[in-house]
Amino acid sequence: MTTIESTTPTPALDEDALVAFVGRAVTDVGTVLGGSMAVLGDRLGLYRAMAGAGPVTAAELADRTGTVERYVREWLSAQAATGYVTYEGDDRFSLPAEHAVVLTDERSPACVIGAFETALAALHSTDRLAAAFRDGSGVGWGEHHHDLYEGCERFFRPGYQANLVSTWLPALSGVEEKLRAGAQVADIGCGHGASTVLMAAAYPSSTFTGFDAHAGSIDEARRRAAAAGVADRTAFETRTVSDVEGTFDLVCFFDCLHDMGDPVGALTRVREVLAADGTVMLVEPMAADRLEDNLNPVGAAYYGFSTLLCTPSSLSQDVGAALGAQAGEARLREVADAAGFTTLRRVAETPFNMVLELRR
Repeated sequence: MTTIESTTPTPALDEDALVAFVGRAVTDVGTVLGGSMAVLGDRLGLYRAMAGAGPVTAAELADRTGTVERYVREWLSAQAATGYVTYEGDDRFSLPAEHAVVLTDERSPACVIGAFETALAALHSTDRLAAAFRDGSGVGWGEHHHDLYEGCERFFRPGYQANLVSTWLPALSGVEEKLRAGAQVADIGCGHGASTVLMAAAYPSSTFTGFDAHAGSIDEARRRAAAAGVADRTAFETRTVSDVEGTFDLVCFFDCLHDMGDPVGALTRVREVLAADGTVMLVEPMAADRLEDNLNPVGAAYYGFSTLLCTPSSLSQDVGAALGAQAGEARLREVADAAGFTTLRRVAETPFNMVLELRR
């Protein structure tokens, strides 16, 4: 066999840039492993036991959490190396108050502990996604590791708790008045029902129906509604959006339209079941319209989730539009226009979400 040598000159390497990127890559290896560290800290109650407790030793923390000191010492060392906890010297570690909010306080919109659970669950599908990259197939939402569904809810729920009733719904034209008087509301892609339950608790005169294609999530939503005391005004059905029936004054999509195979078809069907003066509230991940404006930490997280979860979900369904989690408002406007909506306006936003109002 004759070997043909390339005539393309090898570019000269910038040694400083090379060393810097090696450092970045090693940091990212620690970051990937840090996701598992965070989930362990959450699942074993290590963060909660450290919150507000001041400096503790590994032995003290292990005793408080019913864990083994040797494991806890290694975990604390890893967390100190990434700056999640502070090494105080004399084998003592502390959790800064600000970090405790982010890692333990699920009432705060700053809490992102659920994102770690979601990310770790998504990583379980790496082998399947490698095959999907080659053959173009998808991975359905219901085919992922079971921790995905709780993690996703825990990530988004603090933001919903902080904003949905206080800011987002009042920003929609005339909607809050309807909800107080008694309206029919559909929550598409409701998951475990966090958004449905929040709205039902705030507006007892209205009736809320949550729809999701994942049967396990619907079962959990029913349990959560019962526990919250709103089962009398909520219903949950295992259905795709194309099978939704009824007439609704408000239809909500919480962080799910971009996961659907046919978002235009989904909004078209919703327009058919929307009351004449009804409203669609579309909550989507925060994203600018240009790629270069999404090259930031939030964009990095959302593009990662989109690669592992959102795009494969869409590609597993009919049409497979694959909007991705960073579609941006302009692309979403094109989808709404194609579905026959004439009005779209952004009514609210957070660092993680944009809220769009769609009307006929």
